[in-house]
Amino acid sequence: MLLAALVLVPLLGALAAYLDRSPARRSPWVVAGAAVHLGLVALAWATRPPAAGPGWLAFDALGALVLTLTSVVFLAVALYSVGYQRQERLRGGRAYSSCLLGFLAAASVIALTRHFGLLWVAMEATTLATAPLIYDPADRRSLEAVWKYLMVCSVGIAVALLGVFFLATAQVAGGAGAGRALLLDDLLAAAPRLHPAWLRGSFVFVLIGFGTKMGLAPMHTWLPDAHGEAPSPISALLSGALLNLAFVAILRELAVLHAAGQADFAGPLLVGFGLFSLAVAAAFLLGQRNYKRMLAYSSVEHMGLLAVGAGLAGVAAFGALLHVLAASLAKALLFLLAGNVLLATGTKRTREVTGLARRLPVSAALLVAGFLALSGSPPFGPFLSELALVTGAVRAGATGTLVTLLA
Repeated sequence: MLLAALVLVPLLGALAAYLDRSPARRSPWVVAGAAVHLGLVALAWATRPPAAGPGWLAFDALGALVLTLTSVVFLAVALYSVGYQRQERLRGGRAYSSCLLGFLAAASVIALTRHFGLLWVAMEATTLATAPLIYDPADRRSLEAVWKYLMVCSVGIAVALLGVFFLATAQVAGGAGAGRALLLDDLLAAAPRLHPAWLRGSFVFVLIGFGTKMGLAPMHTWLPDAHGEAPSPISALLSGALLNLAFVAILRELAVLHAAGQADFAGPLLVGFGLFSLAVAAAFLLGQRNYKRMLAYSSVEHMGLLAVGAGLAGVAAFGALLHVLAASLAKALLFLLAGNVLLATGTKRTREVTGLARRLPVSAALLVAGFLALSGSPPFGPFLSELALVTGAVRAGATGTLVTLLA
């Protein structure tokens, strides 16, 4: 019942917010939904509820971590939006509150579900829920950004669907069809009997498909435009929550490959995409003059670090999960602070922003702290997570990966 409530509370809140015609009550609906959801997450941590229904929803360690992070970031975005909309018109109009809460409901399903088919549906729902929040009919660049977001992510999600089909085929062709189709627990139990060729094909398509939503290069092309043109609260939500949800989807599939003895196939693919994402992000960061797009390319870099950690496994995988927590909180904070800077200066160009220590002293101090965190400086969390990644690369004997990471 508790797991179902984690999905139903924001879903019912989205419906109520849409039906409520009072503009003054739209923000309270979002804040209330966010607060109740976080309370339910805390209750789930305390009680560790059993799996719901036919095992389709479960509160496991990975899902709990990402769900908690998503709920915390969402509450911060909801509270920030209250003050933000007093100075800046929020996109989506009447649908703003309902789209936000709809995203939270879909995100909860992704974090909790053990069924790959349901996971795919919820992932597509996050795209549909956030697109109206990026679109601004008065801004040509925003229109281009939202169409690129919809087109690129929809192609990616279609590729991921093919990967899900391949996974179901691997279950049947390998003689494991007696288990429940596409249910993670049954796939793990029957992993040695999954057809290896179909399973490998499934991982390739899932990695490319959900990697598009995660922002891995070269499928990242939607991310800088969407994050750069979206209102700052939405940019914080996309970077601090949405990208991690796609990473969870890849990790679910990766767990099946590890159980099937196919880790040697999956690891190099993840490391390759991760290192390429780091290189692409570094190249574009060096020449970037828009501070919101700079933060967006930084997200591509951090997603690359997550992929490398997952591919190396062991200590590096622990570092990747720690990086999910530390970097996502720092990035969400910086996008919200970028909103303060944009409201105060009216520009996104870095060179035109001066005197913040005098005009916005609190925001300026937090910006310095946030940038130190993202750069991996001690004592911030990303320093510990990146140190774990480097340690994992050393222990794995991945000298080339280590040198690239340090460079």
